[in-house]
Amino acid sequence: MYIDGVGPFGGASRSLFEAVRALRNDGVKPYFVVANGTALDFYGQVAEELIATRGLTRFDNTHYSHYRGVRWLVLLRELFHLPYTLFAIRKAHRKWQGKIDLIHVNEVTEIIPGLFAKRLFKVPMVVHVRSPQWANLQSWRSRWIYGKLKSSASAVIAINETTRATMPAELEVDVIQNSFTPKRASNPDPVMLAKLEKLRHGSLKVGFVGNVQVSKGILELVEAAKLLKEQGADVEFVIVGGHTRVDKGLKGWVLSKAGLVQDVVEELERRIKQYGLENSFHLLGATGDIQCVYERLDVITFPSHFDAPGRPVFEAAFSAVPSIVCVSKPLADTLIHNETGLAIPARDPVALSLAIKHFETDREEVKRMGSQAQKLAIDNFEPTRNASRLHDIYKRVCRSI
Repeated sequence: MYIDGVGPFGGASRSLFEAVRALRNDGVKPYFVVANGTALDFYGQVAEELIATRGLTRFDNTHYSHYRGVRWLVLLRELFHLPYTLFAIRKAHRKWQGKIDLIHVNEVTEIIPGLFAKRLFKVPMVVHVRSPQWANLQSWRSRWIYGKLKSSASAVIAINETTRATMPAELEVDVIQNSFTPKRASNPDPVMLAKLEKLRHGSLKVGFVGNVQVSKGILELVEAAKLLKEQGADVEFVIVGGHTRVDKGLKGWVLSKAGLVQDVVEELERRIKQYGLENSFHLLGATGDIQCVYERLDVITFPSHFDAPGRPVFEAAFSAVPSIVCVSKPLADTLIHNETGLAIPARDPVALSLAIKHFETDREEVKRMGSQAQKLAIDNFEPTRNASRLHDIYKRVCRSI
C-alpha cells in the first residue's frame, strides 16, 4: 500500500508513478491512499484500488521547510487533516485487510499516516526520503523522526547521496535514484506542441519544469532573465508547470501575512510585464507530455531553495540537456560541476544569469555537457534497473517478518 500526502502531480508523485508502473511487471499489486489532487490522474493508471481524501497529515522536518517561527502555523493545517487521515487509513484497512503485505510511505513527511497504517495492518513499512533533511540532530523533532525510522521502518530509502548525507550515519539507508521513462505520451499534447512551435529559431531555450512557487526559485529566474535582456542575450525561458491553489478568505490572509504562500503567478506575471519580457519569458502551463518539452530545450534550470538537484535535472538529461542547479555540494550521482551542468548558489539571480550566459555564448558547451549528462542519466536513472532494486528491498523486508 502506497501513501502519498501531496496532491499536485510533481516530482515525488512522478517518481512513485514511474516506480510502480515498472513494479507491476514484477507482480506487485499497488494500492494507494493519497490526498486529492492532480496526481490521482496518474496513480489511477497503475492502481489496483485507490482511496483519496481531502488531505493527509504531514510532519515536515526538511532542510528547507522545517518548522520555525511562523512556519509552526502549518501544524494547524496538519491537525485539520488528521480526521481525514484516520478515516482514510481505517477505510483502507476495512477494504484491503489481508491483501496488503507492505506499506510504502512515499515521503518521510507522511510518517504519521504511515505509522497509523502500520499499526492497523501489522505489516512492514518502507519509508522514502526525497528531500534533504534538517541536519540538527539535537532537535526533538529530528530525534523523534529518526527514532521512529529506526524502530518502525523496515527499510529507509534516499533518492540520492545528497539526501542521504543529511541523515545520521548510523541509520541504515538504501540509496536508489529516481527514474524516468524518456518517451513521448501516447496522446500528444497539441496545445503544448503549438506553444513550443512558436519559440524563436536560434535562441537559447532555457527550461524550468515544476510547480510555479517561491521555493522553486522562479522569481530569481525572472530576475536573471531581466539581466540577460539588458545584456542583449538571445535567450528564451520555457516555464512548464502548474501552480498551487490560492487559499481565499481568512485562511489565505493568515498564510499570506505569515509568509507561507508559495503561489506567485500574479507577481511573476507582473514582473514579466514590468521588465518587458513578454516575448522571451513564456508561461506554458502544465502538460502530461513532458518529453516533448525536454526535446526542445537547450538547458534546464533548477534554481530551487532546497539545496539539492530535482527530477527535471535528470529527466532533461535523457534528452542530452545539461543543467544549472542551485546546490552547494553537488555529488557525482546527480550532478558533476562543469561536466553534466553547472552548480551555483541559491537565491542569486546574478550567478544564475552568468551560468545561462555561459551556455548562450558557447553552444559547444551545451553539446559537451549535454552528452555527459545523458550518460549519467542512463547509468543512474533507468526505470527497470531501479525498480528491480526497489523490488529487492520489498522482498528483503518481507522475508524478515
